[in-house]
Amino acid sequence: MRSFIFSLLFLIGGISPALCDDAQPAEPAEKLADMQSMKDFLAANPDCREFNDSCSYCVVTNGQAECSTPQIACVKKPYQCTARSGK
Repeated sequence: MRSFIFSLLFLIGGISPALCDDAQPAEPAEKLADMQSMKDFLAANPDCREFNDSCSYCVVTNGQAECSTPQIACVKKPYQCTARSGK
């Protein structure tokens, strides 16, 4: 009987970590909608030659953005201009 009780306690103890809620909640849809589109960013920053969002690195060539493949497990941030044209 004692071994049955210990087995039951180990079973419950083994399952309990899987039942805890450590996961971060998903970002609200409103915050995701606030992320600036690349087109809007380029329109607001016409002199920007290079920019990134911490996932992809982009270069503007002939008015078109050419970007690298996003990195694995990156966290997208707002676009940031890293080089401006000297006009």
